[in-house]
Amino acid sequence: MELILCFICLLSLFSLVLTVPGDHHGDNSTRHHDYCVLGAGPAGLQMGFFLAQSQRDYIILERNSGPGSFFKRYPRHRKLISINKVYTGRRNREFNLRHDWNSLLSNRPNLLFQRVSRDLYPEADAFPHYLSMFEKELGLQVQYGTDIGRIQASGFGLNGNKSYILTDQNGEEYKCRVLLVSTGLWVPEEVHFVGSDLVEGYESIPTDPEEYKDQAVLILGKGNSAFEVAQSILGRASRIHLYSPSPVRLAWQTHYVGDLRAVNNELLDTYQLKSLDGLVEGGLEDIAILYFTLSELLDRQDGNRSTAITAENLPGYHDDNFSLRQPYDRVIRCLGFRFNFSVFDGSACPPHSSTARGRLPAVTAWYEGRGTPNLFILGTAAHSRDYRMSAGGFVHGFRYIVRAVHKILEQRYHNNAWPANKLPTSQLLPWILKRVNEASGPYQMFEVLGDIILLQGSHCEYLEEFPLQALPRFSALSGRHVSEHGLLIVVMQYGLNRTDTLGPGRAESEWTKAWKSNFLHPVIYYYRTVPTEGDMRRRPVGWPLPRPDAVHHMVEDFLTEWDQPVSHSQPLRRFLEHCLHMDLRAFYAESCFRLSLTSRKPPLFCRQGYLNKEGFVGNSHLWQHAREAGLMPTHQGSVVPGDDGSFSDCLSHAGADMTSTINF
Repeated sequence: MELILCFICLLSLFSLVLTVPGDHHGDNSTRHHDYCVLGAGPAGLQMGFFLAQSQRDYIILERNSGPGSFFKRYPRHRKLISINKVYTGRRNREFNLRHDWNSLLSNRPNLLFQRVSRDLYPEADAFPHYLSMFEKELGLQVQYGTDIGRIQASGFGLNGNKSYILTDQNGEEYKCRVLLVSTGLWVPEEVHFVGSDLVEGYESIPTDPEEYKDQAVLILGKGNSAFEVAQSILGRASRIHLYSPSPVRLAWQTHYVGDLRAVNNELLDTYQLKSLDGLVEGGLEDIAILYFTLSELLDRQDGNRSTAITAENLPGYHDDNFSLRQPYDRVIRCLGFRFNFSVFDGSACPPHSSTARGRLPAVTAWYEGRGTPNLFILGTAAHSRDYRMSAGGFVHGFRYIVRAVHKILEQRYHNNAWPANKLPTSQLLPWILKRVNEASGPYQMFEVLGDIILLQGSHCEYLEEFPLQALPRFSALSGRHVSEHGLLIVVMQYGLNRTDTLGPGRAESEWTKAWKSNFLHPVIYYYRTVPTEGDMRRRPVGWPLPRPDAVHHMVEDFLTEWDQPVSHSQPLRRFLEHCLHMDLRAFYAESCFRLSLTSRKPPLFCRQGYLNKEGFVGNSHLWQHAREAGLMPTHQGSVVPGDDGSFSDCLSHAGADMTSTINF
């Protein structure tokens, strides 16, 4: 009996030795997941949807009691400036997302923000309500009330790649193979100067305009939050001045939605029409906010000065006409927010970015933290990749970035290649036209996400919304390979010409001068080989891609509809024919029949369609065009074939160009 007890004790000790921390199933105090999503804001829920769709082991950890907690407090005056254009005159859901800046992507056509608000600029409380609806209807795995206070890295697996251990307020640990940080920006940005402790923060100011009645107010900052505050008190404050190092930048001039929006800029009227309000430029570190007069400050001889302020470096010493010489009743700080780096220890902390004054973490072109493998940054915090360039810091932009990152995760960790549509090359033109006229991803994330077309002779593979700056790593990230035929890249971009945004000649309408287009328009790049890292570094200033072997601009269009046969379709077709060295015109069966009898090599469209027993059935519009062109006898007018619901819809975007033929 004693021997049996000793043997049981030895087995127990042996099992304890085997059960070491870091074992995937051994430590009961640590919860293990393949994917941990930190934060249940819009980016976190968006990634949660894609992980759930691919049936991955994931958890979303949120410190608050519901999703989108940032929007329960901000903006302070409770009006969103994200466009919610419900009525577009279209029923195409993909097209409508171009003008819906609040909805997340899902497989449910009705799970849109318009269910909670139809206002063009909705109330802020509507957005958390929408996120809660999104989470519940999709059944996402969200754990609320979990405040992660420490993130550290540890070895994982035989290859030594990093995994991450998250510790919450109760000491419970979560070990994650991949960490997806979507906490957004919520730490107020501050600047320290003499008297900065006397400044009120945007996060804590009273929002009742009556609190500012007949007061002189100085606002530090010239972004949307600063103008939001100014606009709310414009009718009560006696004088409002906005102060920052940079002049105000208007979104309708820069095309960057993070710059000042017109919905907030009423103070520009009162400034330019000389009604006591104004804008001032100057360094934030160079100011001093004091309770006493300048002479009292200079006369102080108690030796307790905390700064090197002297008479010589005060503006009033040299100039009695400086802008800020009158006293203020309040000074309000509206300088935006920064990423919370404090929860990361040294082994897991991504570096500060070189853009946005270091407020954001630095990430790679595929949104992995620099120096932190298997840690990805999502949402607003990942905006360092396209700061002041595109819409990656906003819901209508980063929802597509999150989708792209999920495809990268599927390839890296599960060997699932980037989804691609395999097309006959003869159908490439209508497919491109369909994408540039409908796709919302490249439209919102202009110059950042682009469609990649892998040319393979008579066929091609069409990959949607690949991160352009990650092209040198294309094969590794996508699981696809570029053949000797090269590749095409379809990008939406603005022109580089600086013109008067509202002045005459601001737009180009002549298709022969499409390269001069100023407004958003499609650009197609052709490369024989994939650009290298060196090519990306040496690309011209302002270009999203290196110099290609050939490039084609589709002329900008006032209606953003690139479907006209002469201005859009035909120039694009001829560019593709130049790159592919083949005839891409579309033909009716009668023409294909005649060409097969009179030509040794009929056009590609005929070879892949009619001669392959896959003839094209035209709709009534195409048949009418054929009769008017003299290609078919008029007595066939009574024969109207049924519409093809797939290919014919694509061809309709090509216009008359796609029905071109040879009249014998």
